[in-house]
Parts: sequence; structure tokens; C-alpha cells
Amino acid sequence: MAVYTDVPDEELRAFIAEYAIGEVVSCKGIAEGVENSNYLLRTENGTYILTLYEKRVAPADLPFFLALMEHLAKQGIPCPTPIHGRDGGALRKLCGRPAAIISFLDGMWPRRIHPYHCAGLGGALAQLHHAGAGFPSNRANDLSLTGWERLYGACAVRADEIKAGLAEELRTELAELRRLWPHELPRGIIHADLFPDNVFFRNESVSGLIDFYFACTDFFAYDLAICLNAWCFESDGSFNVTKAKLLLAKYRTVRPLSNAEIEALPLLARGSAIRFLLTRLYDRLHQAPGAFVRPKDPLEYLQKLRFHRGVTSPTAYGFDS
Repeated sequence: MAVYTDVPDEELRAFIAEYAIGEVVSCKGIAEGVENSNYLLRTENGTYILTLYEKRVAPADLPFFLALMEHLAKQGIPCPTPIHGRDGGALRKLCGRPAAIISFLDGMWPRRIHPYHCAGLGGALAQLHHAGAGFPSNRANDLSLTGWERLYGACAVRADEIKAGLAEELRTELAELRRLWPHELPRGIIHADLFPDNVFFRNESVSGLIDFYFACTDFFAYDLAICLNAWCFESDGSFNVTKAKLLLAKYRTVRPLSNAEIEALPLLARGSAIRFLLTRLYDRLHQAPGAFVRPKDPLEYLQKLRFHRGVTSPTAYGFDS
């Protein structure tokens, strides 16, 4: 369960009293997610999400994330919005952690990915990229090249405990990504973590995008690469080109891709794969004693990295030759 911080009843009641949302009816931990402590909060007035920010989320970044959600919602993106307290503030502290209450979205994330999910995701992602254009703030992606190298440095000595030869393979890959990484692609606000459990559907339509706590300013095509890795591989590790083609085609109906973006996609997909490989590797090697969360398997993303390293043309992702 993604609950790192237990909230005593007395502290919860005092916290909720700072909002005009009625008294607490129930508050239950949410199993999904690995970064923060999340609770499904029900009060006399409705249902909300209570989040205590932990681990990788820097407190200084929280105003950016909360303001971004409000901006995107005003642009028609179905995303949660922060609930403001009686004092007008949306961010405060609970149990020594930064905390906020956000609105609850209806829908379910897909446990089994069908092609129509990928098509819906592609359109929603492109709309998000358009909607972020008017947002006045920027945030550097702290999990790009320099961040990957920092994570590698924290894992290299023990990486071979997970798989023999892993440390050297990662070192070589990082050096090549540093040498080849593009600099001039179209960029703007991206989600940077749009995994299936962050996308809600009702029937076959996207009903919500959540968890904006890695959002940043980076290449739009890098966001697409993250989605290719998260949505288009099957449980046996094979790449489903039909799903990828639908995702990319629907995206392009809303926001066309330049030739440079298309050509860069295999490299960006390698970068996306190593980003999640390294964060999972770090979590596996540095798991806190007694933590409720089981770290995800980093080797899933090693397999994806190797697939993209073998791609010689964007046609492997369903683009026409």
C-alpha cells in the first residue's frame, strides 16, 4: 500500500477543520502509487484525495504542480484540482509532511491495456501538451541526463546484485545517451509519468489524468516515449506495434510531430527506459525497512531498453516507411 505516513485521527480532524468541506466520514489508504502517501477521504460534503508528499517530491516544487493542475483544468483537461482551505491556501502540513487535498475524479485505470486505451491516451496526451502552452512557469526535468547519472552513482556498486553485468551495461548506455541526446526538439509542459494507473477511463473514453508530481518542461516527444514504454509492451515483454501505432496516430491528429521528433523517438525511448530502470533499481536497493510498498522490477525496463537499442527505424513503432 502506498502509505508511508500514518495519520492519527486527532491530527486528521484538526487538518480537515482548516477546510470548508465538512467533517470526516472515512479516510482509507490507497494501494496504487509509490511516491507519496495517498488517502481516499470522504467528508460530509464529498469525496477527495488527501496526499502527503514524500520521497522524491521536493517541497519547493509543490506550488508548481498544484498551480499546473489548476491551469490544465481551466483549459479543459480532466485532471484533479487542489482544494483551497479557509485561508485561501492549498498547501499545508500534516504529520510533518507537506500535504494537500485535491478533487476526486470518477473512472478506473485499465488493468488490461486494449488498443482503444492507447488511442485514447494518445489524444489526451496531445491535448495536455497544447493546454500547457499558456502556463507561465517552467520546471527543469530533474530526472533527465544528470538525474540518471546521479541515480546510477547511488546504485552502481550494488547493481550486479540484481543482475550480473548490469552496472557496466548501464554505464555504457548512459555515456551513449549523454553523447547523442537531442537539444532542439519542441518542448513544453509534459506529464513525465503517464502510466496506466495515472489515466482513468469511463467505458472507452479518458475521464481523468492524475499524479502530476513529475511534470516538468521537456521534449513533448519524450513524454510520448514514456507512454510507449508504459502502454505498448505486453506482459511477456514483447512490443505491440498495433498499440503503438494507434497511440501515435491519435496523438498526431491533435498535435503533428516534426520529422526530427519522429527520428529521435528510438533514442528518447531508450532514455525513458533507463529513467524508470534506474528509479526502480534505486528503490529496490534502498528499500526502507518496514515499508508497505514493494519496489517494482527494474529488469522489466532493462528488457525495454534493449528492445529500443535494437530499433533502426521509427517504423518499428508503427510509422509508415
